[in-house]
Amino acid sequence: MSTHYEYSPKGTCSTKMIFELDGDTVESMEVIHGCNGNLKGIASLVKGRKIDEVIEALDGITCGMKPTSCPDQIAKGLKAYIAQRG
Repeated sequence: MSTHYEYSPKGTCSTKMIFELDGDTVESMEVIHGCNGNLKGIASLVKGRKIDEVIEALDGITCGMKPTSCPDQIAKGLKAYIAQRG
């Protein structure tokens, strides 16, 4: 059974991250605003991967002088989902 989850990133050009999750697997992801091509590529790469794998791969990535990035915010969004799910 798929779960729809939305996250509002902070400190990035992206304004919303929309996840479709099945248990501990990312079925799909869409990011609103931000670097369109890069984010479509990231969405393609995370599709079908375990949530923990995605977090491990993307957590802590920065963008220029910013302390975060869209990939880092994807990891934070998935961490928030796990915390909410309990």
